[in-house]
This record gives sequence, structure tokens and C-alpha cells, in this order.
Amino acid sequence: MRNKQTGMTMVGILFIGMLVVFVAVVAMRMAPVYMEYGAIAKVLKTMSNDPDLKTMTIKDVRDSFDRRATIDNISSVKGEDLDISRDGGETVVEASWSAKRPIIGNVSIVMDFTASTAKGK
Repeated sequence: MRNKQTGMTMVGILFIGMLVVFVAVVAMRMAPVYMEYGAIAKVLKTMSNDPDLKTMTIKDVRDSFDRRATIDNISSVKGEDLDISRDGGETVVEASWSAKRPIIGNVSIVMDFTASTAKGK
């Protein structure tokens, strides 16, 4: 009696291996961008909890963000990139930016982010 062989072929193993490597490369390229997004969101949350934010001028808000961004090594967003508005006596600070990272050759990934001090965002 012949036993029927089961399992993956060498081509199947190579294909799965290439797929795992591609996913790992994409994850390694995206991780720093998402870590910086987390740092920016943390800075804006800290700013929203600052009681002096309501009385700060726009220049003071931008300078405050720049000081905090320097500490957290944030390079994607500067104080001049912030959209600052007053909404019902509350100062709302919002940052929107895009990050483009190369993956392999001429293939890149583009990610769009928005972070805000507004409640519920």
C-alpha cells in the first residue's frame, strides 16, 4: 500500500517566506511613523490638560508645542503647522500631516494623520 504524501512544496514554502518578509518590512517601515503619531497625540493631550491653554496667545501655543516636541523628538509637525482656533471659550489645537515611507524600490506607503485637543477626537 502506498502512503499519500502531505505537506507543502518547496515553492509553497518560499512563497509563504517571501510574504512573511514583505509584511515584516512594511511593519518595520510603518512602526516609527505610528510611534511619532502617538508622541504628537500625547503632546496635544498634555496641552489640552494645561489650564493656561485658554489664555495663551497663538504664538504661545505654538512655542509650547515646539518645546514639548523637542523633548519628544517630534520632527513631522512644527508649531507653525498647527491649526489653532477658539471654540466656545476653549482653545482647539489640531495637527494634520502625511508621512510617505519607501517600501521596496519605487513602491511607497503614504499615511495621513490628524490629532486634536478637541474633546471626543
